[in-house]
Amino acid sequence: MAAALQLHCSRCGERYTPEALRWRCDCGGPLDLACRPRFDRRRIAGRGPTLWRYREALPLAPEATPVHLGEGYTPLLQGRVGGFPVWLKQDHLFPTGSYKDRGAALLISHAAALGVQRVVEDSSGNAGAAIAAYCARAGLACDIYVPEESSPAKLLQIRGYGATLQRVPGGRQAAALAAQEAAQTTYYASHVWNPFFLHGCKTFAFEVWEQLGRRAPDSLVLPVGNGTLLLGAAIGFDELLAARQIERAPRLIGVQAAACAPLALAYEGGAEAPVEVATQHTLAEGIAIAAPARGEQILAAVRRSEGQFIAVTEEEIATATRAWWRHGFALEPTAGATLAGLARYLAAGSHSREIIVSAITGHGLKAPASLAELLP
Repeated sequence: MAAALQLHCSRCGERYTPEALRWRCDCGGPLDLACRPRFDRRRIAGRGPTLWRYREALPLAPEATPVHLGEGYTPLLQGRVGGFPVWLKQDHLFPTGSYKDRGAALLISHAAALGVQRVVEDSSGNAGAAIAAYCARAGLACDIYVPEESSPAKLLQIRGYGATLQRVPGGRQAAALAAQEAAQTTYYASHVWNPFFLHGCKTFAFEVWEQLGRRAPDSLVLPVGNGTLLLGAAIGFDELLAARQIERAPRLIGVQAAACAPLALAYEGGAEAPVEVATQHTLAEGIAIAAPARGEQILAAVRRSEGQFIAVTEEEIATATRAWWRHGFALEPTAGATLAGLARYLAAGSHSREIIVSAITGHGLKAPASLAELLP
């Protein structure tokens, strides 16, 4: 069984026990999780098609019972974009309709194992729905802090799982600050700050590795707001590399909406931290994060992989969303932004010999209002 060795601060290096009910370091830096994974191919292959097939690579105590809804091992379909072959991971087919179930399953399993009875989280939609669903499954009370302008469909989903909605005037940052205030006395099940969430998201890498015949792709094209999927995938491929299961990790291609692109602008300018930007309206509401808490880590991971950032326009997002619906994929506009970025990446150079993987990260039925304006 994988052992969570310790929590450590990515900024100052301070260390804490994995049982510590804290969400950041005393210095204000985000915490990371040191984990020693094991990959027993025979044992993995003998288990069912869920993310828990990688139990020995996940930082959950051996005696803990996973909180699960059958999540994981989503289909990886091959297709063509602009004449180039690509692979698309279908993470919109998770129980709550987004990849956020990966992180929520592990994080709430960990919280339940610690004896936590109530959690708080802030989210504009998908992460809140995922945390609420797994809290319902585990029998934990849950408060989700949301911006007032959040998608009504996503808020309805959160309420349906029995979570208490705390509406906060102002934008996404205001909701985060309100949740952090509540987290002084309640466990913060944050999809941004809590490293157990990232280690749930790393199963994306493990599944792609298996589905590609136990190899890594050359490039990975993923959406980046708070960067949980990209960072999780980076952790996963780094662990596979360290365990000598792959020969190299993939290049990371991060996609942002041009209307809110603090990381793309920082990358272009050679900055190590996100550029300060004003939040503007974008169809890709799921990645409209003006000040990502792990921004420095995201930039470092992309540069270390020799990857890049791509910022797509609203017109590109709308065009890609409509096109992929016409190909039978029910995706939300944030996922449309990712596939617009994929098209831009492919158009920029010759990638005919690359293995390229991207993802549909959220189901279209979660954003009916936006889709009503986009689809004929």
